[in-house]
Amino acid sequence: MGESARTGVAPANYGRPRLTINLQNMEVGFIGLGNMGLPMCKRLLAAQVHVKVFDINSGVISLAADHGASASKSVAECASQVDVLFTSLPRPEHVEKVMVDSDALQNLKSGAIWVDLTTNRKELVIELASKAPQGVSVLDSPVTGAVDGARNGRLTLFVGGDKSSFDRVSPLLANLGKAIHCGSLGSGNVVKLVTNQLWFIAAAAIGEGFATGIANGVELGTLWGAIKESVGDSFVVRHDAPSIFAGHYDPSFSLELCLKDLGLISELGQQVDADLPMTAAAISAFTVARDRYGANAAELHVAKRIEDDAKITMRLDGNWTPPWEA
Repeated sequence: MGESARTGVAPANYGRPRLTINLQNMEVGFIGLGNMGLPMCKRLLAAQVHVKVFDINSGVISLAADHGASASKSVAECASQVDVLFTSLPRPEHVEKVMVDSDALQNLKSGAIWVDLTTNRKELVIELASKAPQGVSVLDSPVTGAVDGARNGRLTLFVGGDKSSFDRVSPLLANLGKAIHCGSLGSGNVVKLVTNQLWFIAAAAIGEGFATGIANGVELGTLWGAIKESVGDSFVVRHDAPSIFAGHYDPSFSLELCLKDLGLISELGQQVDADLPMTAAAISAFTVARDRYGANAAELHVAKRIEDDAKITMRLDGNWTPPWEA
């Protein structure tokens, strides 16, 4: 049931003409073709959007070109030629390097919109927007839904910034998944980091739950099936547990990147006038896993650490095709 049906209040866009944009007439730039960026770029190309791309890895540029993208020689060149510029980069400092140090921001033309898909620092997004040329709009739009969501167009995008700019790019974002306007610039990253905060706590806990059941005589498959039919069910239980069962622990996201996001979450937590013990416990659990298995180890090594310490196995027979390959 829609909001208006529940409350009796007409939605904010009631009576307005539906925004129509011809995607084929838009020039789009995409900088950062990593695990998430490349499949998102491919989604835009599949929708017949004209996309210019840049990445420091020439190999992934070639992969994008195979799907119809045009290669740019630099980030500045990519930014100068487009109506909408997407960036999808590993860390906030990479965003600053691309947009400021490499002049992508200053090369955006008046009327262009920069959409940052990176999980970023709220304050940095606002600072960079203040440096944008006149007439350039900025949206922060971090995503959730993992690599398979990026491939299949089932991401959730948390967008902060001017609503009219959000409306303009919504037809593009619809090719990537469900876009939610969260409020003013920077709010997209706040919402994304809160969702990650809950994910990290759940990911740190699932190994404990499995280990407790196994140690007390419950078969892992039975335990998992029961959890899915209970209040313990979650995205981690359904989407991520199979990565533990398969023993690859989801290499699409590293422990180091987990700790990057946890650091950003910790910064947000400083605004809360209370202790956040569950978040602190998650930071500790991921730090222990990183120190033991290495920064580039797959994210769910946070559960492997419990397996190894308890001397149990969480392997489960089944066709555990990684979600991003399904």
